[in-house]
Amino acid sequence: MTHEIWIIDDERAIRDALSQTLEIEGYQSRAFSSALEALAQLSSTFEGVIVSDINMPIMDGMTFLTQAQAIDPELSIVMLTGHGDISTAVSAIRKGAYDFLEKPFSTNHLLDVLRRGIEKRRLVIENRELKRELETQSAPGPRILGNCESIKQLRRSISHLKDQSTDVLLQGERGTGKELAARFIHDHGNRQDEPFVSFKCRQTPEALMDLELFGAEQSALSTLPTHKNNKVAAAGRGTLFLDGIESLPLQVQNKLNQMLLVSPRPRIIASTRIDLSESAKQNGFSQSLLTSLSDTTLVFPPLRQRQDDIVTLCQNFLRTTASRFGIAPPNVDSTQKAKIINHPWHGNVRELRSYAERWVLMGEQPLNQDNQSSYENELDSLSERMQQVERAILFDSLNRHNGMLKEVQTELGLARKTLYEKLKKHHLDKENFKG
Repeated sequence: MTHEIWIIDDERAIRDALSQTLEIEGYQSRAFSSALEALAQLSSTFEGVIVSDINMPIMDGMTFLTQAQAIDPELSIVMLTGHGDISTAVSAIRKGAYDFLEKPFSTNHLLDVLRRGIEKRRLVIENRELKRELETQSAPGPRILGNCESIKQLRRSISHLKDQSTDVLLQGERGTGKELAARFIHDHGNRQDEPFVSFKCRQTPEALMDLELFGAEQSALSTLPTHKNNKVAAAGRGTLFLDGIESLPLQVQNKLNQMLLVSPRPRIIASTRIDLSESAKQNGFSQSLLTSLSDTTLVFPPLRQRQDDIVTLCQNFLRTTASRFGIAPPNVDSTQKAKIINHPWHGNVRELRSYAERWVLMGEQPLNQDNQSSYENELDSLSERMQQVERAILFDSLNRHNGMLKEVQTELGLARKTLYEKLKKHHLDKENFKG
């Protein structure tokens, strides 16, 4: 934590003297001749102490105190007051100032007040971070578990982002928790009452990507698509999660980038397994879209870089699985712990959870490292992949036949009842394809 001291005083001699004293004592400091100037740069993330004179032109110290507290009521602000003006200083304390210094004051007194003010601010910041982390950890639904510093920071970042409107890019290997993060950001943010729509880019045939995302013949610059069966329109003002955005063709990437200029629109949360900056250098990914998305990028560390978390996570999955089936969780001895820690876990947390579930249901399973090298490139299960293909075929046929079910039924060789069942299962409505 950076303990910077801000000095606000319209008298240059006082600013210079305080700055010199603080520099000698090893503090970083910034001096402002105007409270307005300092206020313009102040935010709730400020981690130091502010020392402000009370009597200043344009904006006095009391006004500054009131407006600074509107930004953050728990700032450590120390007021400087002249001899005989104690009543004003006491009034400042009652309004939320941390302390006051009556001129002239000794260096020791100044340093003591600053040390206490810094400690108070440190506790405020740490308590806020702890509260955010507890909110993330205790929130209903799946959680991003772990105690290593990179995961703690990731949880803090996710908690900060949930109430903002910025688009987000999630970067990490398969199974590291990117979709869990996207769900948390939406479900606990200011768009939680709006739709959350997921689009799995890698599993959608390239020829159908544009149609699935934007619908037929729509200009992303002029208006949001109105075709009801496309993902952008379905997301509305909610969240559109693009899983595997690197798989989008360049022309679809460019159309998506144009859509980002439209308002209102859904918030975009995109995930990728690769370094998009490298892909952009090789013209595999749109540099303009990357620029639009990369301002807020969260990096998810692979499990092999979180060795201190592996056993803890495994034991948690063992307990939760055993509880679900009403049986006792297996014990993990030292030999088993060593095997778990040394396994490469190419599928990351998702693979570890699956392994723990099999252990509970079928006994300890062998960890075959030779079969893991291709795990990262595997798609979802065969059943899931077949469902994606089936939906894509139905979508394409409905679109080409303008929602005429008899023609779709004839083309696909399906009984009428079977066709209706499949349309219902895939949430496809013939009315959305007419005209």
